[in-house]
Amino acid sequence: MTKKPLTVTSRRVTGRDFMIFQLKLALDGTKDFVAFWLSIGAIILDFIAGRGHRPRLFYSVVRASERFDKWINLHSVVQRMDELDAADGLFDGSDAGDGSLVGQIEQLVRRGDKEQKRIKEGEDPGR
Repeated sequence: MTKKPLTVTSRRVTGRDFMIFQLKLALDGTKDFVAFWLSIGAIILDFIAGRGHRPRLFYSVVRASERFDKWINLHSVVQRMDELDAADGLFDGSDAGDGSLVGQIEQLVRRGDKEQKRIKEGEDPGR
């Protein structure tokens, strides 16, 4: 097993990625706390209302938690970033506007950059 070299980026990119990672960690921790208590309430209600035969609420909480995990996409962006030998940090590991948190942040941050680039290239920004 070979080790990958560490990603090297500018201070601005590293600072931005640090803030994104902190946001993702905070959201993940909050999700875990909320899912913990919701799952307890859901299983109690499922056992009372359905007598344990139809645990709909509990599995709804599990599915919602899984969807949130996919949206946060806590670590897989880094794997893709390393594969691409990215100079733009986490943004190179995602696609702007994709369904992940980083993709949505990238779309917000880069929207102005893309508009400016299109104007410089002579394209109509309304397209």
